[in-house]
Amino acid sequence: MTGSGQTSAQMALRDPDIRLMLQVRDHEDAEAFADLVDRYQHRIVGIMHNMLGAREEAEDLAQEVFLRIYRTRKKYHPTAKFSTWLFTIANNLALNVLRGRQRKPTVPLPAQDSGPLGPRPQEQLVQDLSMTPGTGMQQKEMAGLIRQALEELNDRQRLAVVLNKFEEMNYAEIAEVMGLTTKAVKSLLSRARSRLREALQAYVCLDGTPPPADAEDDLGE
Repeated sequence: MTGSGQTSAQMALRDPDIRLMLQVRDHEDAEAFADLVDRYQHRIVGIMHNMLGAREEAEDLAQEVFLRIYRTRKKYHPTAKFSTWLFTIANNLALNVLRGRQRKPTVPLPAQDSGPLGPRPQEQLVQDLSMTPGTGMQQKEMAGLIRQALEELNDRQRLAVVLNKFEEMNYAEIAEVMGLTTKAVKSLLSRARSRLREALQAYVCLDGTPPPADAEDDLGE
């Protein structure tokens, strides 16, 4: 059964990715599966990278996501957008890895390894926090600061921010991926934004207002 009484065919009419996955399920269509991998591999690597902090591990887990999808293709029955279903699988895998680490400290990424955080997501996040880059702030510096600030969030907050700002998913879609209510997602994102503002306010300007002259001195103490 599919959600809200909709058939697979009805859902496929609205979501071309569902059509591709149904071709994989029903006709063993290798080309359709390759199209899905091409469309989503970079995005899955990006989510894994932001969740786990290691590019190579993110790439390995992205491959595992698609392997799991292919192995269970015959059991596929669409109940949501294909992207929502795919990101749910990726989220579960990432959380399993994080639990396996037993909260061991992770090695920070070098600043030059921008990974999936290209210029546009950085700008989106800073704009969302009502900030503007500080005077003389370079692109690589901002990328490193945003990455560090994201790493200081807890796992659920970080995933919610990544899905919202980098994948442009709405509250309902994030709630489905994370197994939460929409209200819980709103609260999660609100707390995450507050923590990000606190982490970044010494380096950027709030609402276009430069930080006090002694802000850097206080930071260094």
